[in-house]
Amino acid sequence: MPRFAANLWFLFQELPMPERFGAAAEAGFRGVEMQFPYQWPQGDLSGRLAEHGLQQVLINAPPGDRDKGERGIAALPGREREFRDSIAIALDYAGALGCRNLHVMAGIPGASTPRERALATFADNLLFAAETCGRNGVRVLVEALNAADAPGYLIGTTAAARAVIERVGHANLYMQYDLYHGAMNGDDLAGAVRENIDVIGHMQVAGVPGRHEPTAAAAAGGIDWPAVFAAIDAAGYAGWIGCEYRPTGGTREGLGWARAYGIG
Repeated sequence: MPRFAANLWFLFQELPMPERFGAAAEAGFRGVEMQFPYQWPQGDLSGRLAEHGLQQVLINAPPGDRDKGERGIAALPGREREFRDSIAIALDYAGALGCRNLHVMAGIPGASTPRERALATFADNLLFAAETCGRNGVRVLVEALNAADAPGYLIGTTAAARAVIERVGHANLYMQYDLYHGAMNGDDLAGAVRENIDVIGHMQVAGVPGRHEPTAAAAAGGIDWPAVFAAIDAAGYAGWIGCEYRPTGGTREGLGWARAYGIG
């Protein structure tokens, strides 16, 4: 049976962040994701996890200047020292939260940066991150973001994510396969999982279109979500699937899709 984690950046937005941990636990979640925990003291977050019996299953490395639209700096030439410093910060939080998965975002290279130069920079930085994080028991993840949601993002497809993982060739580098981004790109989701199960370290889900609950309400996307989840089980995936979607209403009210999996 799939193990679903609540993405606290997206779910329970009707509550302040510190209260979302308790709400997730009450809804039946046992794991949580949080892209960017860095604005909250580590002790506050680790205390909430312990209080509610939750596991922190994913954080992202610092993404650069989010107010300026940056979505990672790992593929931006000239930012290598900043990137290495960001990995140190991320590892400090990962250690405090007991988190073993770190998503490293490539970013959006400037129009004057050749793609090959950006890819080479990303590969070099991923190698550093994979080696450094591996010594600390933390896995490094690469995710593809579809072009409609993240125009200009360096890694836009599942094939591109796989290619950069193979280019780096480090055993501590994995794919974060987001079923939403895959569906937006037209992936055969079950097929993509089977083809990449050897490198998939984490997964996420949201309905298509709209990035809402993965329910029948997303039927326009033509996705049979129970069948997809069954295919993920059949492929032997034993990790977490983060619920990174925007609830159409209240989070709890929208969890009917997850009752078959012990949530809600």
